[in-house]
Amino acid sequence: MRTNRIALSILAAALTVGATACTPVLAMGSGGVQRPAANEFGQGPRASDKRLYSVTLQPLQPLQTFKLRQLQTVPVLVTDARGQPVEGAAIKVDGGMPEHGHGLPTQPRVSRSLGGGLYEIEGVRFSMGGWWELKLAIESPSGADSVTFNLSL
Repeated sequence: MRTNRIALSILAAALTVGATACTPVLAMGSGGVQRPAANEFGQGPRASDKRLYSVTLQPLQPLQTFKLRQLQTVPVLVTDARGQPVEGAAIKVDGGMPEHGHGLPTQPRVSRSLGGGLYEIEGVRFSMGGWWELKLAIESPSGADSVTFNLSL
């Protein structure tokens, strides 16, 4: 009897923690997060914040979408305001799930330049369905700027 009660208490505690681990920030009363409009979602092209760059996530195959719970490589095309490829850029990657208050489960990084303004981001993984942000901080001779991709997976 006592062992059953202890086991049930542990199970109840685990279920409580599991149910609230990814509770949306809105429900936690932290001031809330406003979900962007539908036209703010997608793989681009997307203008950077200061409009120095136009950035597009380039799938490896046409109509490819991001997959859940799989390590992926994401090519990204960076052009300047005139549409010319940006070579020699330093790109840092960040992101997460704003509604859930957590970052990416991995630490993606640009592994190499493929030429023509195309860079390869390795180590991208989305652990669950929902609204994700993929943020890129770009620095080149044209200046420093950032861009955010809103992705619905």
